[in-house]
This record gives sequence, C-alpha cells and structure tokens, in this order.
Amino acid sequence: MFASRHLFVRFGAMAVGCAGLWLAWSQAQQQPAALTMAKISPNLYVIQSMNSGNVAVMPTNEGVLVVDDKFAVDAPGVMNKIKSVTDKPVRYVLNTHQHGDHTGGNEAMKIQNAQIIMHKNARANLVTLKQPGLSQITFADESEVFLGGMEVRARHLGRGHTNGDAVIYFPAERVLHTGDLFVNGGAPFIDTNNGGSIKEWEKTVQAALQMDFDTVIPGHGPVAKKADLVNWVRTIGTLRTRLSDACKGGDAADAGKRLNLEGLNMTPSPLFNNALPGVCKELAQ
Repeated sequence: MFASRHLFVRFGAMAVGCAGLWLAWSQAQQQPAALTMAKISPNLYVIQSMNSGNVAVMPTNEGVLVVDDKFAVDAPGVMNKIKSVTDKPVRYVLNTHQHGDHTGGNEAMKIQNAQIIMHKNARANLVTLKQPGLSQITFADESEVFLGGMEVRARHLGRGHTNGDAVIYFPAERVLHTGDLFVNGGAPFIDTNNGGSIKEWEKTVQAALQMDFDTVIPGHGPVAKKADLVNWVRTIGTLRTRLSDACKGGDAADAGKRLNLEGLNMTPSPLFNNALPGVCKELAQ
C-alpha cells in the first residue's frame, strides 16, 4: 500500500555555509522528479520522490487540501497526480516548514487560487531568505481547516528542524504528517540558522506523540507507523548525547569526524555536517 522505501536524499558536497548550501541545493533542482502516488487511508494519498519532501493529498467534494508541494519544478507533476484522483481544485496548502523542497510549489498553487497556510516563523524565514512561496495565512500555535466535512489541524509544538515546524493531523484518518521533524531513513538536518534546535527536538516530537494516530507521513522516506516515530524520539535523544560528546572533543568544525553514529541508521549529508558548528554552539549554551 505504501510507496517503496527510499533513503532520505543525500546532497552533493559544497564547501559553503549551511544556509548557502541549502539555498544552492534548492535552486539547483532543474529537472522534475519521478513521482509516485499511493493511497494510505480512506481519504488520503501521499506523493513521493527521491529528492524532495512528501506531499499529502486529501480530496473532498468541496476541493482538495494539500500538505507541502515539493520544488517549483515538480508542481506540474504534483498537479497531474492530484488530477488523477479528483477533478476538484486545490483549495488549501498547509506547509510543514519553509524549505524549498516543501514550499517550492506554493506559487503554482496560488495561481490555482489555493490559500497557503504556514507557521508565522516559517513565513518570516522565507521573507528573510528572500524566497518565493509566502503564505497568505499564518498561525502561532494551531490552525484548523474544515473542508468537505473533513477536519485538518496544523499544530506548532516547538522547535526542532526549524523554529517554524508544524505537524499536520488528520483525525478522521488517524494520520500525522510530521514534516522534517521525522525523516525515515536518514540523518536530520538541524537548521540552526533558521531556529532549529537539537536540544528541543525530542520534546517537540514527544508532544506530537500525544495525538491519536496510527500512520505517519515523514518529511522524507517511506510512510511509517506510530511505533517508528516513538523509535525516532529515542534516536534523536541518543544523537543529541553523542553530538554533545563530539562537540566537546575539539574544534566544532571537526565534530562530524568524532561523531559516533553506530546503530542509528543515519548517513550524514553535507547539510548535516555543515550544521554542526551551529549545533555545537547551541549545546554549549
């Protein structure tokens, strides 16, 4: 039923700062990805690819609600997948955070008259980075959308991947979209330049676990179960402890060389490694 397992994207090495690395990688996506679409509950689909965030699609008789929308170059493919299951227009797009592999299709969705909703910090980060995809609507703690008799809740539970992370809850489907607070099959990107926090990440996901759901759509990787998110919390806690040890062992720029990732099923990307000086600075506070 679920799309086949794939690894969280591994980025090509670039000797630039973390924020510059992210922006350069985002802007380098010139070719649309091969997309797959799977039905994961009675009223919910997920669109996936190797190089960008997972998209949730909820068709209703009043229109479609979408969570995240990949890169701009992927927008036509995403729309084609949506049109394969409904002839209704996209009415709402909820973004889990501001990174371009989750918000790149926002402008195309706006042309379709969709309303974009994201946490106020995510929008502020887009403004600071001078990136497109700004939302028309923001929220501080929680926002609810009611469409076609379905309820969808967006909640900001704290910092982790960024300072503007939101989890999107589909109560009738018992499904939670975590954005990049959970990546199924890779190392997390702790975006301290945009308010990310390894110290608070575990607590934020623990708050999400208090919700009543069975299925998890991660920011990247295959659809999972609640037990996988429980295991992710333990993994993040272990990672934080090991990062603290690595940061204390010498120059923060070389912390990645000292970091023990044994047993964590994580392959660090250049994004992960370039974020370590900021992570070490936070851990030292």
